[in-house]
Amino acid sequence: MKRILAALSVLTAITAVALPAEARTRNQQAAPDFVVDDGPSLSNFFSNFGNGNSSGPIPRQTVGFQSNYAPGTIVVNTAERRLYLVQPGGSALRYGIGVGRDGFRWGGVHRVTAKKEWPSWTPPAQMLRRRPDLPRFMEGGPDNPLGARAIYLGSTLYRIHGSNEPETIGQAVSSGCFRMTNEDVTDLYNRVQVGATVIVKN
Repeated sequence: MKRILAALSVLTAITAVALPAEARTRNQQAAPDFVVDDGPSLSNFFSNFGNGNSSGPIPRQTVGFQSNYAPGTIVVNTAERRLYLVQPGGSALRYGIGVGRDGFRWGGVHRVTAKKEWPSWTPPAQMLRRRPDLPRFMEGGPDNPLGARAIYLGSTLYRIHGSNEPETIGQAVSSGCFRMTNEDVTDLYNRVQVGATVIVKN
């Protein structure tokens, strides 16, 4: 009986040591919450055929998108520098974006709280402290850095907006906002509703 109890004690000790290691392995290999399929499949080809994709530095396209997100959700992948608008039937529209430079990237979940065409721009106080040369206010228009459209995110200072510098799309140069070409942001603006969920993955 003593031998059986001793054997059980050893087995319990081994299990106690082994389980945390297994748990760490499971945590390290956590499945992503969405999977993108942009391979050369027939479905991807026909999804993009004749749909007027943008001609910017990173063309807009329809891709396979497997997730539990509801259609109309915006998913921003900061590391990839892409924005996805989830569509019905396991697909998404993918757009190229410019993202925050080092020290200005962020993540979280918000909702679209407002949409504006040719928005005016009032640089926030923290930006003016870094760049006192900036104007205090700028009317909307082609020279405005917010571009043709702006989509406002929650109560934050951040927006998804157009840009008069399309060469910055795909780069990490902003103060935390997400830049798109004016063509792409207008397309997104026309598809997105106020109240839509926006998931920013950093």
